[in-house]
Amino acid sequence: MSRRRHSDENDGGQAHKRRRTSEPIEIEDRLESLICRVGEKSTSSLESNLEGLAGVLEADLPNYKNKILRILCAVARLLPEKLTVYTTLVGLLNARNYNFGGEFVEAMIRQLKETLKNNLYNEAVYLVRFLSDLVNCHVIAAPSMVAMFENFVSVTQEEDVPQVRSDWFVYVVLSCLPWVGKELYEKKDVEMDRLLSQIEGYLKRRVKTHVQMLQVWTAEKPHPQEEYLDCLWAQIQKLKKDRWQERHILRPYIAFDSVLCEALQHNLPPFTPPGHMPDAQYPMPRVVFRMFDYTDAPEGPVMPGSHSVERFVIEENLHCIIKTHWKERKTCAAQLLSYPGKNKIPLNYHIVEVIFGELFQLPTPPHIDVLYTTLLIELCKLQPGSLPQVLAQATEMLYMRLDTMNTTCIDRYGKPILYIYCLRNNFHQHFLLFFPYSRLINWFSHHLSNFQFRWSWDDWADCLTVDLEKPKPKFVKEVLEKSMRLSYHQRIVDIVPPTFSVLIPAEPIFIYKYLDETASTLPGYQLSITLGNAIKNRATNEEILTILKEVPNPNQEDDDDEGESFNPLKIDVFLQTLLHLAAKSFSHSFSALAKFHEILKTLADSDEGKLHTLKVIYEVWRNHPQMIAVLVDKMIRTQIVDCAAVANWLFSQDMAHEFTRLYIWEILHSTIRKMNKHVQKIQKELEEAKDKLEKQQLKRRDSGDDEDMDKNSEDEDGQLEEQIERLQEKVESAQSEQKNLFLVIFQRFIMLLTEHLVRCETGSVDISTPWYKNCVDRLQQIFLMHHVTIQQYMGTLENLLFTAELDHHILAVYQQFCALQL
Repeated sequence: MSRRRHSDENDGGQAHKRRRTSEPIEIEDRLESLICRVGEKSTSSLESNLEGLAGVLEADLPNYKNKILRILCAVARLLPEKLTVYTTLVGLLNARNYNFGGEFVEAMIRQLKETLKNNLYNEAVYLVRFLSDLVNCHVIAAPSMVAMFENFVSVTQEEDVPQVRSDWFVYVVLSCLPWVGKELYEKKDVEMDRLLSQIEGYLKRRVKTHVQMLQVWTAEKPHPQEEYLDCLWAQIQKLKKDRWQERHILRPYIAFDSVLCEALQHNLPPFTPPGHMPDAQYPMPRVVFRMFDYTDAPEGPVMPGSHSVERFVIEENLHCIIKTHWKERKTCAAQLLSYPGKNKIPLNYHIVEVIFGELFQLPTPPHIDVLYTTLLIELCKLQPGSLPQVLAQATEMLYMRLDTMNTTCIDRYGKPILYIYCLRNNFHQHFLLFFPYSRLINWFSHHLSNFQFRWSWDDWADCLTVDLEKPKPKFVKEVLEKSMRLSYHQRIVDIVPPTFSVLIPAEPIFIYKYLDETASTLPGYQLSITLGNAIKNRATNEEILTILKEVPNPNQEDDDDEGESFNPLKIDVFLQTLLHLAAKSFSHSFSALAKFHEILKTLADSDEGKLHTLKVIYEVWRNHPQMIAVLVDKMIRTQIVDCAAVANWLFSQDMAHEFTRLYIWEILHSTIRKMNKHVQKIQKELEEAKDKLEKQQLKRRDSGDDEDMDKNSEDEDGQLEEQIERLQEKVESAQSEQKNLFLVIFQRFIMLLTEHLVRCETGSVDISTPWYKNCVDRLQQIFLMHHVTIQQYMGTLENLLFTAELDHHILAVYQQFCALQL
């Protein structure tokens, strides 16, 4: 809920008018504040606060009914963690004013239809849950709620609709039952049995090929990674077996039962789920993240089992709190630790599991990664005596399970380990000194830089006794690589034990092959000296090109006088010399690329030229991955190289030994995002031009312009139509490039994986090597992170690449992706 801000500017001498007009606004603001803050900490009981607020709102209904309706509908959608507080408030108002209760129900149904129309499915879940809890408050009649649920479940009988559509409607019904199941079963047991039977039938025939792609861990022990609907169904089954008794939902309406039971109830208007639309964006399925069970919390309250409905309710409420308060880390942390009934559960374990669950959610977390860092820091500051120990336990679990963790999650994993160490050593006062990165490896390394890079590295010595391509040593290596970006090479050497030397990155120095006279026998050596002097003397582009004409072409035949073929030596000499002179900093390198942009574009005109340009970048900066990443990024932006060339280079044989390095995938995903943004930008320009033309024609028809104006308008229309035609061509061209980029990437993946599988089959070797697992995880990551774009080209991918003849190990990844949107 937003608060209005009022200004006294430009009011002139109208003070008395301002006072009169601002009084209703002040009252509206007061009503909004009262409603939004009910249920927060107070010297009075929640029940007395609700009764008092109901009296205030009832008195204001004659003048502010619409405002009160809007606020209550908004909090139902935006503050789901206080759901039962607001349903009780609505129940009290309905008991006092039956007509208002009816209008509120109608407003909620209108809002539900609007949220579904706008693809706001998460908010729609909260609205339906709110309506269901109104049954407990005697606002809505139970039969009409059951009828709505039956309509929702009927979606599972629709033909030719995505499975995710049916999944969502089934999830909505199941997720409401912890709140209202008991009331509905007491009054409509036959109908509820039939409803649950239909849901069970649907769940049995669901396709679950997608599950493997969404699991954080490949191993099912110690905690199974269950698909979310299967897990919720098991929880509801247990709830039904326990006669719908649950003990963790705050139910303030029980205190007002004598008042609420006397109220007249409303029937929900018939609600038919809106039909499937091709542009509907249903929530993706997910896997329930599990880290702890009752054995991990040996002291204090027992953690509910994974199939206990209390586990679902607690986790759902904690997710809601994070969703509501994620922009204010301190408020969010305080709200999490103030969870109602916290003395009955091991709250710290639940909070840590929920935060890690969101952080590791595939394909991306619900919120920006830095939220989880700052939130955990605030939680540790608020609970310094207990929460750090839980995090230490969680951290140990994560590190020990790296071997079975999805590579995408390992990219994110790292930061919590550090501040556990810092809290153990009383360094928590430094936690405000942080800088956000998008992945947990980045966070961990950056936090190390804030804490003098102190860490008990010897505790991780086990990573030195295994293959260096396995997850643990690779994780440590990447952390040290990122740490070096935030410090300097010698610093990392000094803080890491000598035994870790094999994992310490090389010193990030420029490697210039024409550096001294020992390179005098190399082709182009003399020209590199001439070229270097010319650049130092501020030679023009024409003068540089004249020098470059003297570079012999190793690809050119002696009798070939045209000299138009690709010349790798020319690129080698120029780019090595230029970057050597500009190696001092990023800024120097950017300036050099900008100054000689035209020459670079000329040299890299062909596909071979682009690939060789990237090859030279790697050769000179192979010990400085960050410089490689930023230079490649700059070259794409300035169109010296294109996205397809970058993809081909990353998958080339020259880069095979770097294939599993994190920076390679940072470059690839950055390249894909640039391509996608380019297409979106042109599409937006095209849509804007079409809208402008349509508005112009509509305006002319409505105004009835004279002849002269008609002629001018026709000229303007003609110009717009030409612009639209040009933009249409640009969109088609950009989409063709985009499709080609994905074809290149997936084709290269298929080639690499096929070669590996054939090699293993020929040598009778197990295919599941660390490289193979990494490659498959990266293929899944491409599909997941760019699924919206890739879906546009699925027909082409199926016809050209992911055919039935493809090896089933590779085809399985594509089938898992397709199952996400079945």
